[in-house]
Parts: sequence; structure tokens; C-alpha cells
Amino acid sequence: MTSDAGCLQAWPPADLAGLPAGWQAPVRAFLASAEGRRLDAALQAELATDARIYPPEPLRALRLTLPDSVRVVILGQDPYHGPGQANGLAFDVAAGVRPPPSLRNIFHELARDLGRPPIQTAGLLAHWARQGVLLLNTSLTVRAGAPASHARLGWGALTDALIRQLATGPQARVFMLWGAHAQAKAAWVTEADVPHLVLCANHPSPLSARRPPAPFIGCGHFSQANAFLCKRGEPAIDWLGAGLA
Repeated sequence: MTSDAGCLQAWPPADLAGLPAGWQAPVRAFLASAEGRRLDAALQAELATDARIYPPEPLRALRLTLPDSVRVVILGQDPYHGPGQANGLAFDVAAGVRPPPSLRNIFHELARDLGRPPIQTAGLLAHWARQGVLLLNTSLTVRAGAPASHARLGWGALTDALIRQLATGPQARVFMLWGAHAQAKAAWVTEADVPHLVLCANHPSPLSARRPPAPFIGCGHFSQANAFLCKRGEPAIDWLGAGLA
């Protein structure tokens, strides 16, 4: 097994005690299911060959954002597949790591949408997570250098369950679905009897960020989310990191 601290070391988790109570039921049900056992076997087989799998903590987004505090869901595709990049929050990277192109496009759209660039980019997405922004990918792991390599291992059953739990709860939320993988889960949200705001755009990857039919650059999702929250009497998300300054 690889000794790289930036990689997944073992799966399934030996202890879920640190996972917020509200996420325990869907995660435990998934791990006990046929899909969960299939994922376990696939990840263990790859780890046995010293394959590098990112991120080191696939459930970090759930640990950082409690279910009852979720106000916005940003749903992407799968983690970054380069060394030292993925950290368990969709689109985020660890401090000191150069932002990948998708993240740079997010910063670009923030500046375009909100009228000025982020005050601070290091730690910005974790700052969002602490305000109730769940940064989730549809697949929670990836093999090094192989994008979408774990897209069919079974993660979809867990992320479906998480989205369904949030969509059917009593609280109206904002769902930003970026890319085809994320938008495939739209039905869980649109069919719920709750007035959620569903925002769809292409993935922020350079391959699709400016392409029709729904370019990410120009989507205006950040300002639309804050308008929705404020209309409901909730505080706006500090997207630009003023609270970090």
C-alpha cells in the first residue's frame, strides 16, 4: 500500500464516530449495501496494488458541513486526479497548492458575478463549507492520473442518498449542479415537495466552462444563491472571503 500521506490509505473507514450524527444513517446504510461492499472490494483491490487514490479523506465534506446547516449544495463530478490536489471538498485544494484550472474558473466567475475578486483564495472553499455550503462530488474518489476512473464503482448510490436526504428535508436549499454528472441527480431535487432553487451550468473545467448550452462563465450562480437565501431571511454566503481577511 502506498505511504503517500496525500492518498487514501485504507477503505472502508475504521471509525465513523467523527461523522456528524445526521450523516451517519445514509453512510452506514451505504457501507452495508451491495453497492457499498462492491466499492469496498474495488478500492481494496486497487490499494493492494499500491495504486494512488485521491483524496486521503473521501468523507471530509460531510465531516465539515453538518446536514442541518446545509444551505447550498455545490455538486461536481469527481476529485482532482493530480498529486497533492484533492482534499475531500469538491473543487478545493490544500493550502500552498496552485489552483487547478477548474478552481481558477470558479474564482473568475466569482469576480465577474460579484463585481470583485475574492479577498483571499487560500482556504476560501473551506470557509464556504463552514457557512453551510456542502462541496460534494458525485464520485468521492479517483485513481491518480485517471479522471472519472471511479465513477462506476458505486459512489453514486451514496451521493444519491445524500442528495435525496437534503432534497426531501423541510428546508429549502440552493442546489448548484455543475456538469452532466451532477445534473443527472436533478430529479432527486426537482421532484421533492420543497421549493429549492436548482441552478445548472457546465462544469467549470476549461473544456466546458465557456461552451453552450449553459456556460459556467456567466452563470451568475453565486449572486442568485444569495438572493434566494436573503429572500428567505437567511444570511448571505460570504463567497469572497471577507470573513477570512
